[in-house]
Amino acid sequence: MGWLGLDDTDYLGGGCTTQVFDSLLQSLPSWVEVGQPRLVRLWPFAENRTRGNAALAVELRCEDESTLIPILDAYWSSVIEPLGGFVSPSTMSSRVQVTSSPGMVWFSTKPDEGYYRKAVREEVTLEEAPVATRSWGGRGQIGAIAAISWPSDRITYEAIAWRKPQNYLLPRMIDEGMIHEIDAWPEIIFSRDPRKGTSLIAPRGQSPVLFGVRARTSDGARKAASLLVGSDGTEEIQSLRVFLTNQASGDHLGTPVEAELLALEVHPQRKHARLDTDIGPMVAFYEGGPLNKLARWLIPGDRFQVRGLIDQHGVLHIEQMKVTSYGPRQKQRPLCEDCGQRLKSMGTNQGLRCPSCRRRFEDGWIDIVALPPFEGWVEPSTDARRHLARPLDWVGEK
Repeated sequence: MGWLGLDDTDYLGGGCTTQVFDSLLQSLPSWVEVGQPRLVRLWPFAENRTRGNAALAVELRCEDESTLIPILDAYWSSVIEPLGGFVSPSTMSSRVQVTSSPGMVWFSTKPDEGYYRKAVREEVTLEEAPVATRSWGGRGQIGAIAAISWPSDRITYEAIAWRKPQNYLLPRMIDEGMIHEIDAWPEIIFSRDPRKGTSLIAPRGQSPVLFGVRARTSDGARKAASLLVGSDGTEEIQSLRVFLTNQASGDHLGTPVEAELLALEVHPQRKHARLDTDIGPMVAFYEGGPLNKLARWLIPGDRFQVRGLIDQHGVLHIEQMKVTSYGPRQKQRPLCEDCGQRLKSMGTNQGLRCPSCRRRFEDGWIDIVALPPFEGWVEPSTDARRHLARPLDWVGEK
């Protein structure tokens, strides 16, 4: 019995680690018992990440692992190792792209969760990782080890369907009516954007994945995927597998921190909000919808709590926000104490006068109470959340 992990077989121009892992598991002899495969999301700002930030792991059971290792050796050499060294430029990001560097590891005994806890929140290195019983390849070992060390204490599931190779260059065909139907199931999560009415299950860009249906139960994920696959409106698939995942776990976030806004800059076209605060810079992207709207409402002196990830440049990317105190946005003249009419200025240094009863008062202003656009904790719209983001209405659940 032991644990197998894999990562980093893809790049922007192609490849798919989940597909490679599925093919590897299908190739194993019948005397190897395959456990529930795991798809584990990690820190999204890793310097050497390729296309995604997910790694794979699985528990394998057999009578003698010494007979299994040569099989893994052969598959590594013939299938996985040749996937290294590919790179493709990005048209969407200025980040320097790195070559794919597949890594595979085997642990006879599952390592503790410490490496995962760090890898989901910040940059980690292979040097600080637990030492594998057997390892193959390069940087992908980092994600592979982190995936194996995931404790799986807060879980969801994802059923992934892969396309037939002859369809890779063709538009994806998925029955939209069926997507709408399964979205109504209580166990299915994040399959559609309720604001736009669009599907969220198909990846963008060049990927062999046809769709990924996320759910709160394994049975729900499998049934929903099977319904889609069995529809005449969905293209024929190559394979289908259900993964246990840390998606929607919130494992990447720590406790909330409180900050005071010092200055706010809103991009004139893209409307991203960049916040200079007393604890460091933060950003709330326009795609975040209500969260971005709340961030843009703030003025210097306002205080708020946030949860988010700090990127490689030290900027906190806000994922959840709550305003705790705020100042007035506008002022107005007070009311007349006698007749209740709004006072008006008589001119510079001449005080105020009631336009009705003509009584005079000293010059002055009163604050206009302006409530935030949202009260309590706010999160991005469904389509703008990270895979790891735990919905606010799940907070408190195990």
